[in-house]
Amino acid sequence: MVNRLKGKPEITYPCSWNYKLFGTDQDSIREAVAQTIIGCDYSLTPSRSSSQGKYHCMNLDIVVMNEEDRVGIFQALSSHPSFVLVL
Repeated sequence: MVNRLKGKPEITYPCSWNYKLFGTDQDSIREAVAQTIIGCDYSLTPSRSSSQGKYHCMNLDIVVMNEEDRVGIFQALSSHPSFVLVL
């Protein structure tokens, strides 16, 4: 649900969160997630690839305990060189 006054979603923690990870190599994406997400259970599944196979998208599903965890994971993934884009 979106709080119309603040424009931020109201999220009840802990909750399952999905990140879309875009990169040029699925193996590099897997390795980068393993290096970034340590000590937590997660699911990493292929999503789509570009028509010429240059870019790949994978879904990362993980339980986040609070906003700090959610944003911290996003920032850590976004700063990793294996990712072209993190959503």
